[in-house]
Amino acid sequence: MIKLVATDIDGTILPYTGEFTQGVKSCIKELKYNGIKVVIVTGRMHKGAKKIAERLGLNTPIVSYNGGYIKDEQENVLYERYLPEKYVNEIIDWAGRNNVHLNLYSEDTLYSENDNEEIQRYAKYQQLDYIIKDFSKIKKDKIHKLLAIDYHNPERVDSWLDEMTKKLPDLYIIKSTPYFCEFSTKDATKYCAVKFLQNYWGLKNEEILTIGDQDNDIELLKAGGIKICMENGTDGLKSCADYITNSVDNDGFVKAMKKFVLN
Repeated sequence: MIKLVATDIDGTILPYTGEFTQGVKSCIKELKYNGIKVVIVTGRMHKGAKKIAERLGLNTPIVSYNGGYIKDEQENVLYERYLPEKYVNEIIDWAGRNNVHLNLYSEDTLYSENDNEEIQRYAKYQQLDYIIKDFSKIKKDKIHKLLAIDYHNPERVDSWLDEMTKKLPDLYIIKSTPYFCEFSTKDATKYCAVKFLQNYWGLKNEEILTIGDQDNDIELLKAGGIKICMENGTDGLKSCADYITNSVDNDGFVKAMKKFVLN
């Protein structure tokens, strides 16, 4: 019996229109009514993920920053991992030399060095505030992650992933959309976060269902006893899944829950 549903947000339960379907909202309410824990596991910052949890009426811990940060419903920090300062500086230097836009996240605050299209578009979609500041003026001891963005050239993002994975093999570097390349530590993954919660609640592996759509959800799916990929998911994620459900626009999450959890 499934006791925990660990789900990604964007492209999984939330269409890119930014509005939840009535089917998803009703399904999550039904899961809660049946005593099943629903936890959102996202690359978003905690501040943004909390807004999603509130919209869905969830009162479970929130996993943000791709697994690097977990806070419970009382805002107690259960798990946190930060990028070592030496890597933060290396990535910032690389971005500066190569004209790469970076989002920097420190103590759950979003920073950008330039008020450009990338930060404006990102913040508007996630309904977030941000601060423009020279990164050299920011303390580097509590950086949750760095995010490189190019909304116009996904091939360039692929090249960043290839280059920086080779350059910084000790880090977890992954695409979370075709336009985003994320940098965090190897113990700041969705797998690590779900395993933490599994131990926290004393769950068995077979009692966990994981569901997502992007390559940063590969680690999420690995943590589940039942692994679900959305129809709109990446080929890499589909190869890890036990089952491919319908797309986010066609309530694939709801259909997966009815098949594996609410049947």
